[in-house]
Amino acid sequence: MFVRSSIAAAFAAGVLLAGVAAPGRAPAAPTVPIAPSVPIVVRAVVVANFEVGADTGDAPGEFQFWVEREHLNEIVPVRGAPGVVRRNASGLYGIVLRHEITDLAAFVLDPHFDFRQTYWLFTGISGVDPRAASVGSAAWARWVVDGDALREIDDRTIPPGWPYGLWAIGASRPNALPENPNHYGSVTSVAGLTRAYPLNAALANWAFARTRRIALPDSPVLRARRAAWKGFPQAMRPPFVLEGETLGSLRYWHGAPRTRWAEDWVKLWTLGRGTFVMTNEESQTNQKAMRVFAAQGLIDPRRILVLRTASNFSQPPPGIPVTASIGDEAPGQIAAFDSNERIGAPILDEILAHWSRYKDTIPGAP
Repeated sequence: MFVRSSIAAAFAAGVLLAGVAAPGRAPAAPTVPIAPSVPIVVRAVVVANFEVGADTGDAPGEFQFWVEREHLNEIVPVRGAPGVVRRNASGLYGIVLRHEITDLAAFVLDPHFDFRQTYWLFTGISGVDPRAASVGSAAWARWVVDGDALREIDDRTIPPGWPYGLWAIGASRPNALPENPNHYGSVTSVAGLTRAYPLNAALANWAFARTRRIALPDSPVLRARRAAWKGFPQAMRPPFVLEGETLGSLRYWHGAPRTRWAEDWVKLWTLGRGTFVMTNEESQTNQKAMRVFAAQGLIDPRRILVLRTASNFSQPPPGIPVTASIGDEAPGQIAAFDSNERIGAPILDEILAHWSRYKDTIPGAP
C-alpha cells in the first residue's frame, strides 16, 4: 500500500473538519462534539487498514465487523482526517486508515485527544505461512519486522550458495546482519539499523492466553481448500489462535522461495527468537510511526498490540502454479475479517470494563 498524500497535505487546512465523511460516503452516525480546550483521554483504539465501501451495511472490509459488532456508532471529528474515526458508548475508538499513515498521524497529533495511556490494537488480514497456520487463523505478534529496506538482485544472477538475492543493507550476503554499523553514514551501532520492532511480549502473551481457546468458525469451503495442503499439517488445521510475528513489506510477494526468505528474515532480525507467521503491506509503516510518536511522549509503546488474521497463504499448495494462487483471498477474506474482530474484541472489552485496573498497570506485567 502506498501513501497517496503527505502528512503536510493532511494538515494544510489547519481546521477541525467536524462530521465530514470521506468522498462518496455519507455519515450514517451522529458526530461527537469535541470541546476544544479539554483533551479527551482515549482508553483504547482499534486500527483497521481499509474498508471496501461504507462502514456498515454492505460487503465488509477490515473495519465493518468492528463497527457493527462493537457498535461504533458515533463519528468523531479529527483535524485533517474527517470520517475515519468512530467510537462507542464504552469508550472504544476505531480508526480506518483510508489514507494510510496520514490518518493515524492526524489522529495522534490532534490536540483534542490524549493518548498517553491508550491501548492500541493494530489489526488486519494477511498472508500466512502454511508451515505456521491455516486460513482464518489469528496470530498475536511479539515483533513487527520491516521487509522493505534491503538489497536485491535477480535470483537468476545470485552467487553460488546463496538461497536468494535479498540481503540486509551493510551485510555481505543473505542471512547476515550488517557488518558495518555506520554504512548509512549516520548510525553508530547495528542496533540502530534494526528491522524488527519489538512489541510488549508480556502484553501479547496475556492477550493470547485470554483468547487461545476461542473457537473460530470453519466452513466447508475452507475445509475443501485445506485438503490441498498435504505435508503441511498446520495449514490443514481448522482456524486457530497462535502467537507469531508479522512481516510488513510494501511489495506484494508470493511463493515458496520468498516464504523461505520471510522465515529467514524474521529470524535474522529477532536474533532467532521470532517466528514468521503473517505477511502484509502496512504493519511496518504503522509501527515506524508509533515509535516516532512514542519518542515524543504522545503514546506509550508498551500498550501496543498487533493481531493479524490469515486470508490466504504466502505460497501456493503443492502442485499449483504460483501465478494461480497469488492474490487468491476468497473465501479466506471473510473468515479473516471475522476472526479479527472475534479474537481482538474480547481483549479491548476487558481493558475498558476494568479500566481502573489497567489504567496504570499494563496486563501481563510482573
